[in-house]
Amino acid sequence: MTADLTRRAVLGAGAGLALASALPLHAAQGGRGAARRPAKPLVMAHRGASALRPEHTLAAYAKAIADGADFIEPDLVATKDGVLVARHENDISGTTDIATRREFAARRTTKTIDGVAVTGWFTEDFTLAELKTLRARERLGAVRPESQGYDGVFQIVTLEEVADFVAAEAAAHGRTIGLIPELKHSTYFAGIGLPLEPRLIAGLSASTYLRRAPVIVQSFEVSNLKALRGKLGSFSNVQLMQLIEDPRNAPYDTIAAGQRRAYVQMLTPAGLAEIASYADWVAPATRVIIPLGPDGKLAAPTGLVAAAHAAGLLVGTWTFRPENRFLAADFRNAAGEDARNAEGSVAEIRRYLAEGLDGFFTDDPALGRTALG
Repeated sequence: MTADLTRRAVLGAGAGLALASALPLHAAQGGRGAARRPAKPLVMAHRGASALRPEHTLAAYAKAIADGADFIEPDLVATKDGVLVARHENDISGTTDIATRREFAARRTTKTIDGVAVTGWFTEDFTLAELKTLRARERLGAVRPESQGYDGVFQIVTLEEVADFVAAEAAAHGRTIGLIPELKHSTYFAGIGLPLEPRLIAGLSASTYLRRAPVIVQSFEVSNLKALRGKLGSFSNVQLMQLIEDPRNAPYDTIAAGQRRAYVQMLTPAGLAEIASYADWVAPATRVIIPLGPDGKLAAPTGLVAAAHAAGLLVGTWTFRPENRFLAADFRNAAGEDARNAEGSVAEIRRYLAEGLDGFFTDDPALGRTALG
């Protein structure tokens, strides 16, 4: 579906759609009290329904919405001509058919992204028109045969196209659907003259839907979120989410600035209070909330959810996946490492929900919705 078609569908069917009631979020203002907790934990579709369709395609987003997702996630990177597109990384080697395209073979190169050497093809070396000639592929291959069956079918989409599509789906389903974009490698893109943040703000401003629907902007970096906090005064519908990965690592912007500050320092009471000064959410990886023991089973919770709530933050986590290989040993079955295990995934999600989560990312929103009962 083209952007023009989805835009016409929304203008024709959804001008009066009520957007504030289903997902009662508001942006905390600089100063600030705690953001209001949702009545139920929010189901956030990780790259769409990426367990069942190639990630970051309109098909993945459509499946996620049909399966009950409250938010869909487009990871955002920039093209050579400065357009924001939905890809998990700027390296598109494993998520598109670029490796089969002889006309682009010479553009394979090695770059240093966030301090790591990466060899492949990168969005910033292609115009949007060139990227539109590519087709998406399942990143995990045969681990996800249903999704792999759609290899070669769907194209790369822009933020504008995602916004228009979600607006059309919201009108069609008669319910609010939020957007939770992640800014990928902000320091890197700023360094090559393609900063993501002004392009995101322009995208929010240009979309009637995104000016009023719930939006949560996420990043593993810190300085970009702090800068956005000061620029989002007119967007009362937008919240910010600080992502947390392996606590031993550090946000790359702090490394680039020579002020390396590990994520573990951000999870202390003082660190959480600082996050609450600019963000509404903190979202650590699942195993930071409940780690795995030596036997691969869930160990004792860390107490992070309660500590973050005490600091005035909402708490999300990432990512629940339905295959045995991604589950804690408590929840696996005997069907094999790559087997889909819906029952085990639901049980694992429920164990984490018991900690008091306000939202969670899942590759399979239908299972997330089941876990919520």
